[in-house]
Amino acid sequence: MVAWVDYKAEAKSRGALALELYVATSTPAKEPQDVKASLPDHLAYQAELERTGALAFAGPMSDETGVHMQGMGMIVYRAESLDAARALADNDPMHQSGARSYVLRRWMINEGSLNLTVGLSTKHVTLT
Repeated sequence: MVAWVDYKAEAKSRGALALELYVATSTPAKEPQDVKASLPDHLAYQAELERTGALAFAGPMSDETGVHMQGMGMIVYRAESLDAARALADNDPMHQSGARSYVLRRWMINEGSLNLTVGLSTKHVTLT
């Protein structure tokens, strides 16, 4: 296996962006009513992370068919380190309550395009 730091350096040397973000896949760990009970606090927490710039993207995911809601979600954090991203995930009321559990991974963005930043719930737009 290649060390993450070595791969990142190699990606940068070939001209890739090598932007490091952190992705949490969040899955229900308790009953649906437990998840629903934590939802208002979870959404308020997400909105605060969005306002501070720590939240890049978040939302639910479908099942493999794309037809049904599976209950899985994905949260993409901007953080200084894996430990800092883990603290963001740990402080999410959904995870604190045990209603959901998560798996956190580093994500390196090498290709793609982005033209502006849009705060989805705050309606804040920044052109960069």
